[in-house]
Amino acid sequence: MNHTILKTTLIAALAANTYAGNTAAPAKSVKKEESIYDKLWSYPVLYKNKDADLLNELRFTGRAQFDVFSLDSGLGAEQDWLVRRLRGGIKAKMFKKLTLHVEGDFSPQDPTPFYSRLTDAYLAWEFDKALVLKVGKQSASFTLDGATSSKELITMDRSNLANNLWFTTEYVSGVSISGTKNNWEYELGFFSGGTDTPEFGNFDEGHFLIASLGYDFADMIGAKKALLRGDYVYNDRNAESNATRSFEHIGSINFQLDQGTWGVSTDMSYGSGYGSQGDVFGFLVMPFYNITDKLQIVARYTYLEGDTDNSLRFSRYESFATSGRGDEYQEIYAGLNYYLYGHKLKLQTGFTYAMMEDAANDGGNYDGWSWTTGLRISW
Repeated sequence: MNHTILKTTLIAALAANTYAGNTAAPAKSVKKEESIYDKLWSYPVLYKNKDADLLNELRFTGRAQFDVFSLDSGLGAEQDWLVRRLRGGIKAKMFKKLTLHVEGDFSPQDPTPFYSRLTDAYLAWEFDKALVLKVGKQSASFTLDGATSSKELITMDRSNLANNLWFTTEYVSGVSISGTKNNWEYELGFFSGGTDTPEFGNFDEGHFLIASLGYDFADMIGAKKALLRGDYVYNDRNAESNATRSFEHIGSINFQLDQGTWGVSTDMSYGSGYGSQGDVFGFLVMPFYNITDKLQIVARYTYLEGDTDNSLRFSRYESFATSGRGDEYQEIYAGLNYYLYGHKLKLQTGFTYAMMEDAANDGGNYDGWSWTTGLRISW
């Protein structure tokens, strides 16, 4: 009897010890296997040493974007393919705080000349996350799409709201400060509004100011992102400037919500025109849904209204059918995105139905469909 009790006790103790040992053992970390894309995208990094006193990183930067489009409207039809963007340059990080970025835009389809212009050509000093000073040629960021890099657009191109109210020259010489603190983000910038040149532009025809302030409510509502931002632009009234649109004041209130599986972005903007440019009001709503971690569906509705005849421009591909303008514009877009390597390598396609009313009846009445598909690569 005693032997039986002893054996039972020993077996129970061993079993308990084995069970306890199994539950207490730490799980082994599994190192993620490097993909072919990881290997390919490591090649542009020419040097990297975050602990070095002088040079911390040197990389080749750029993007290549290719489009095929087809358009059919009452004003005409068009179809073609084009190199939408081709850029290349270098980015160097030094002293753990300083960034030098120089990048050029190239035109392989019309190589006379092959080099088109400088895009980025600036120095940036990061005092900390709350204060980054940038001096040189840089992106002038405002409105929802205007503040989104072409590398990260989830539609084939920027909306016609941005095309009308944002400064599509985009890269201009100036000085800016920006940063993030807790859930806040901001940017203040002073830029030259002079006549445009391929390099830094002429500092001869006015200036413009940008102020942007945003707050991310993601923590409050349990989202990945819930950024509400307001942008304001004061533009010196100068008819000779071709680096800006002819608006004296521009305001935008935009919101980006990302819940992981789905999300929606909105933008409501207004610009007070001068000269022959009328005032323009517009808004857009852009929902998306992630079908898988690689496949995404996106839609967009855009509305624009001008207070005078011919206040509104057409978007890029619609302008291939007409050189006219109008005073009320609506667009419906539906598209699919397939991410092979995030935004660094993706395929995009989208259908657009657009209408323009032209009270002046001088070539801007438009009703048409377009389809665009493209490959987007960035490094």
